[in-house]
Amino acid sequence: MALVRILIDGYSLLHSWPELAPGKPRHSAAARDELVHYLTLYRDAIGTPITIVFDGANSDIRLSTVESTPEVEILYSRSGQTADDIIERVAHRMSSYGEVLAVTDDNAERDTVIAVGGMASSCLSFIQSVENALAELQDDIKVYNRTERQRFKRPK
Repeated sequence: MALVRILIDGYSLLHSWPELAPGKPRHSAAARDELVHYLTLYRDAIGTPITIVFDGANSDIRLSTVESTPEVEILYSRSGQTADDIIERVAHRMSSYGEVLAVTDDNAERDTVIAVGGMASSCLSFIQSVENALAELQDDIKVYNRTERQRFKRPK
């Protein structure tokens, strides 16, 4: 089955990625926005839609400047609900459409997603995938730009 969506526990990933938004509190709008920015670039590189789920009961949700799109969906849990609850429910409901990948450092969460037919990744492993994909994209852009410059070079 094909991978149809990547489900990310937003705060779990933020806590595992200290190079992202250095000096910013992990639960801040600035840190969330930077995470969403990087994941949007990653989504553009791989083409698989991404859903980022944040525990939202006590967050300054309205201070975020990034809007949710169908390609990079941003969700916040309600009071009494966790990001894990949402990820489990989405993984279960999407299982008939294909595989989902859940990204979290919560072992119980990963086990639950695998039990409903999905795949799971630790945050560190996923961060490495993101960094590799973005580095490859940068290399591809450099090669493309170099080729285009040569194509349109004026003769002397």
